[in-house]
Amino acid sequence: MTSKSWSLAALAFGGALLAGLPAAAQDYPTQNIYPTQNIKFIVPFAAGSATDALARILGDHASRTLGRTIVIENMAGASGILAAQNVARAAPDGHTVLITTNTTHGANQSLLKSVPYDAEKSFEPVTKLGTITLALATNPSVPAKTVQELIAHAKANPGKLTFGAGSSSSRIAGEMLKTLGGIDLTYVPYRSNPQAITDLLGGQINIVFADISTTLPQIKAGKVNGLGVSTAKRSALAPELPTMAESGVAGYDLAAWFAAFVPAKTPQPVIDKLRQALVAAINDKATQEKLLAAGIEPETSTSQELRAFVGTEIKKWADIVKAAGIQPE
Repeated sequence: MTSKSWSLAALAFGGALLAGLPAAAQDYPTQNIYPTQNIKFIVPFAAGSATDALARILGDHASRTLGRTIVIENMAGASGILAAQNVARAAPDGHTVLITTNTTHGANQSLLKSVPYDAEKSFEPVTKLGTITLALATNPSVPAKTVQELIAHAKANPGKLTFGAGSSSSRIAGEMLKTLGGIDLTYVPYRSNPQAITDLLGGQINIVFADISTTLPQIKAGKVNGLGVSTAKRSALAPELPTMAESGVAGYDLAAWFAAFVPAKTPQPVIDKLRQALVAAINDKATQEKLLAAGIEPETSTSQELRAFVGTEIKKWADIVKAAGIQPE
């Protein structure tokens, strides 16, 4: 047989093998060879945000595990819609990853009239990455040292106390306090929580419910009063602050969370390998210390657990928004 004949035979044999493989195996990288190129972590918020810090900390460790450079791309704007759309439309090969929060996969579905992606169907869940507790802080001029004292003061002065919020989580946290506490507060919107804290310090607003990484330094400095945290359990970062439930606000449980998603139809072996790399990063002691220093409490999940969690969160946020009488924008 000539060399040309051997080549043709080899091509025919290779084609027969490919024909017998599932479509996903032909079209996408398998777990054994993924990743085949550098990976992009798309972040829906600006550089310097908690989500950006998380992506960079995890990306540094995961890049060593996967043997490829992980590039952080900040795509801020439109409540995370730009970033979410970008990832939803990307090739489903595991090389474009959305590192996001409850904003894109919980809040938007209730706070916006129209969302041009499906939080559940447009993505494949990878793993949860962590949570940030929100802390309730008040200006020292407010005569309340506890949550119950704040509620009593608010009831005696309906509509006179203001609460500022620079994120969807902070807004909802304040609305939950209004609803579950049976009080009337006036909402003041901000572009970011640090801006709200600045006005809290200046006395322009009375109350802020914001991520603990933003509020805790001011609380520890004695510039504002810390009354409690939003989650069902006390935060390891501020164990001295009671939960809202402990403070008498039954049913109060809210946290801002982080998770990783890839485009729909990404093969499961690719998702599994990416998840393994992210979980390895989160389980690394040095990485955990960096995350905690950024105010983020590390957490992981299986892909299936994250899928169920997103469904629960969308309903939870919808119930809160409805109870608070918030009109979608």
